[in-house]
Amino acid sequence: MEIDKLKSAVESILFISGEPVEISRLAKITASSVPEVENAIMMLQGEYATGRGMIIVKKEKAVQMATAPDNAEIVAEMVKSGIQENLSKAALEVLSIVAYRGPISRVNIEAIRGVNCSFTVRALMLRGLLERVDNPNDSRSYLYKISFDFLKKLGLSNVEKLPDFEVLSQDSRIESIIES
Repeated sequence: MEIDKLKSAVESILFISGEPVEISRLAKITASSVPEVENAIMMLQGEYATGRGMIIVKKEKAVQMATAPDNAEIVAEMVKSGIQENLSKAALEVLSIVAYRGPISRVNIEAIRGVNCSFTVRALMLRGLLERVDNPNDSRSYLYKISFDFLKKLGLSNVEKLPDFEVLSQDSRIESIIES
């Protein structure tokens, strides 16, 4: 693969993953060699090193896209406000998908919603409404399920007690989750 196309592919994968990705996995996905991917990563690190909002972080045999240190405070403020404010429509959608289809992978959540949901899943985890567990079928990924706090806030003893969606959408206890 041409180096510019490889850099673009690696950048896209890192952007949507939201988590560290093994370099060997990037090589397999892009049908490239590990040295070629490492070269593309080094080039991307150089491009992102000056005046950009993102950086490429490499640790051992994995790489991840992250916020530039200069923007850490402003991003932390956004995350904090996102946790403290009401749940967005996107968060409610993700929460509903996980509640009714979980445990479910982030990739499957995104397939249902049609958009990247890394930030939303993270915000729901920080609020204590979702839990992340190991995926027994793929050690490289995780599954998400609703938390005990979610069940407690709805006054449910277990997941099987979740009402039909129509009943749930009319329940006043939903407001307490949305406002917390």
